[in-house]
Amino acid sequence: MQYTYRNATTEDIYGILVLQEKYHVSKISTQDKPDGFVTTMITEEQFTRLIEDENGVALALDGDKVIGYALAASWQYWSEWPFFRHMIKDLPNVQYKGQQADMENSYQYGPICIDKPYRNGEVLYHLFELSRETMAPRFPILLTFINQINGRSKKAHVDKLGLDIIETFDYNDNHYFELGYDTSAKTKIPTEYQ
Repeated sequence: MQYTYRNATTEDIYGILVLQEKYHVSKISTQDKPDGFVTTMITEEQFTRLIEDENGVALALDGDKVIGYALAASWQYWSEWPFFRHMIKDLPNVQYKGQQADMENSYQYGPICIDKPYRNGEVLYHLFELSRETMAPRFPILLTFINQINGRSKKAHVDKLGLDIIETFDYNDNHYFELGYDTSAKTKIPTEYQ
């Protein structure tokens, strides 16, 4: 199957919002949570700024249907959310591959969301690679987080994509892994998905 991968335009926002709504932690059923979920709720206006100011939405499409997205942006963009302000405040404690992370040399990747019928295939790798390629000219360090109860996301990012667990942290009675990735390293896409 051939899918299309490209950066989003504002015309794609409706399809992105539909996918976000389907898999947001506040909407997803308890039995579907083990298959993965997203925790950050983003409004139409916030998506518009993310697309226009950061070029921060990588899309996977099956025809015209949005089947996946990966978000990425500077810490300045994310700073309006209390959770990300917590991560920003901790940047002086984050060392990755011999570099001290800060607001200029690192950015926040994620969330990534892939429609369930398209998981376990090429979409994860190509979305991540498009997002990495887009942000690499601006930032050498990718940082992200995963809720420790989201085992599917941990497996996807650590085992499949090769992100490194840097530290763990707690926020609002939830436990998280903080992950890092060197944006100069091309994503290792399995041969069958290239």
